[in-house]
Amino acid sequence: MNINQIIDNIYPISEEAKEKIRELATEIIAPKNTIIIKADNVEKYIYFIKKGVVRAYSRHKKGDITFWFGEEGEAILSLKSYVEGKRGYENIELLENCTLYQIEINELRQLFETDINITNWGRKFAEKELLKIEHRVISRELLSAKQRYDELVKMRPGLLKRVPLKYIASYLGITQVSLSRIRKEK
Repeated sequence: MNINQIIDNIYPISEEAKEKIRELATEIIAPKNTIIIKADNVEKYIYFIKKGVVRAYSRHKKGDITFWFGEEGEAILSLKSYVEGKRGYENIELLENCTLYQIEINELRQLFETDINITNWGRKFAEKELLKIEHRVISRELLSAKQRYDELVKMRPGLLKRVPLKYIASYLGITQVSLSRIRKEK
């Protein structure tokens, strides 16, 4: 997915405004297992996935807890760093070799100050990220593990082929044994 498609998927803006964002974006290639965002750091960049899969997780005394997966077209960011300029709580790991678009947050903020179209794009971007979080929280609280698995299969079927099952189980809040049972019921 190219940067134009990613920008338009967030919120369509004029070609002139889009060009300003494109000028900030640097395409980078990073290998599998790279931790692109580290917990307890103030992150300077946001990323958009051109190619690849990532996971967000936090360390816990029982082990890593995966709470999000990102695929082509999605953003990688520490929302706390992006919004408040404060240390984030998440680690984001590349699960495949990835091609990413990297944008410095402060440079993007400068565009927000000078171009109302980009400001609106940034607002829509933040709103969409907030809705993703809301969905994760609500589904984790209200749906059973089987319902969350069924939803994952329905909404993001390709993930099951690209993500190790131990991360899928962690994301669902269950053990790999429980995940195996749910999968056998299909």
